Parts: sequence; structure tokens; C-alpha cells
Amino acid sequence: MMGTIQIEGRFVHNSGIISRDVGCTINPDGGLAMQTVQSIDRAFQILEEVASDPGGISELSRRLGLPTSTVARLLATLERVGAVERMTDDNGYRIGSAIVTMAASIDPNQSLLAVAQPYMVDLVEQVAEAVGLSIPAGYDVHYIGQVDCANPVQVRDWTGVSLPMHVVPSGMVVLAHWPDEAIARYLSRKLDRYTPGSVTDPRLIRERIERVRDEDVSWMEEEFAEGISSVAAPLFNAAGVVVGALHSHGPTYRFPDEALRDIIAGRVRSTAQAISASLGYVA
Repeated sequence: MMGTIQIEGRFVHNSGIISRDVGCTINPDGGLAMQTVQSIDRAFQILEEVASDPGGISELSRRLGLPTSTVARLLATLERVGAVERMTDDNGYRIGSAIVTMAASIDPNQSLLAVAQPYMVDLVEQVAEAVGLSIPAGYDVHYIGQVDCANPVQVRDWTGVSLPMHVVPSGMVVLAHWPDEAIARYLSRKLDRYTPGSVTDPRLIRERIERVRDEDVSWMEEEFAEGISSVAAPLFNAAGVVVGALHSHGPTYRFPDEALRDIIAGRVRSTAQAISASLGYVA
């Protein structure tokens, strides 16, 4: 009797920057197609393992629970295309030049945005306001992406704009995770005021930093632009370094609804934590 079989696999590299879904629908009699998908699955398992800890055929076979012959065959193919290479002592394999070259060609900012994008879309649905992503750029934060909400009245897209850290919550959550000496240098400079509500007093900014360190979230209302409120939480990479911030912003007249303020902050924070986890961060 004819039928179909659906095979799906998901692979995420330790770098947090590459994910791939592989799937195919095959005829039960079409074993070759099934074997092809299985080989791709196993090849990525090997690449993931070698990237984490280089090893020889027997060692990789043991760690992955795959037959030695299968590992040897796939390593030979991966070596032929430059995905892996033999170590100098010829006792093992490591990631090859082809993978290194591909990884080096990736813009880390776009990689961060690619990882964060599905979470941003989901957060927009939760808070019903625009959600954006920013990265530190010297003493500024630079906005690299935004997902708009469905509301006809919404905040402009700030992608491509840079703003001083002290006037936006995205900057405050980054600043809060800097060393104290770096914060002191930042606060020793002339701090620009963008609206009458901008806080430029170093003592008050330090108090805010302490609150952010306790809560991992920051709210600001009409400090970088009149009529706009925003909330942000930090993003961390696998090394525990703050690499950006996730924020949501909207018109001050409706955002935040005071009854939902803490709920919104919690959802921004938990979404940022999920993105950080996808980047390899372990809290």
C-alpha cells in the first residue's frame, strides 16, 4: 500500500547563528531519499560535535552513538568539501576552512537579528506594540531592527538610528552591565538632554543602574522623544557578555497601561532571556 513518511530534523550550532530545518516526504519504497536525509542529520551531528570538541573517528563514534563505519564515511565526505580537516597529529578532526570562511562572512549584527526575529514577532503579539533590537556602539546604542504592531497609530521605525545610552532604556540595560570604571567614564562626560524629561544627573543615573541590575529591565517615558515610552531588557551571548537589548515602545498616551506595566516588563524580560538562551547564554 502506498503512503508517505514525513521526516524532520532541526539543527542549531553552538555559535547560536545557524539553524536549519530539514524535511522530506518520501515513498516508503524510496529508501534512498530517507538515507539522504539521515546522512544530512548525522553529518550535522558530527559537525556540531567536532566544533564543540575535536576528536578521532572512534571517539566521535562513541560520543555520538553512531557506527564507526558511518562516522568514517561522513568524515571523509566532510573532509573532501573542506567542512572538517585532520589535526596536525593526524589523530582527530576539527572544523575545516570552508566552515570557518562561511562563519567569518556572517555579519554578527544580522545574525543576532536573525536569532531574535521570531521572538520579536511573538512579543509584538503579546504586548500589541512595536518591538525592536539594538546593539552597543561606543557610548550609543544603535537600532538594527524593528517589528511593527498592527495598530494604525504607532511609533516610527528607529532602525539605523543611534542614541546616547542614558536617554533610552535599551542603553541603560547595557550600561548597567558594564564595569563600574567604564560607567564612571561614561558619566564623567557631558550628558546630552533630548527632552525636558531626560535624566542627566549622574547620581540619578547610577540609581537607575542599580535598579536595572536588580530587575534586568528598564522603563523610560518621554526621555528620548516626547510622546514615546519604552521598556527594554538586556541580551547576553554565550560568554555572558551583554551584546544588545530588546525593547518595546509605543505612544505614551496608551503605553504602558498602568495596570499592565509589570506584565509588559515581565514579558520583555522573559523574551530577552529566551533570545539570550538561543545565543548560548546560561544564566
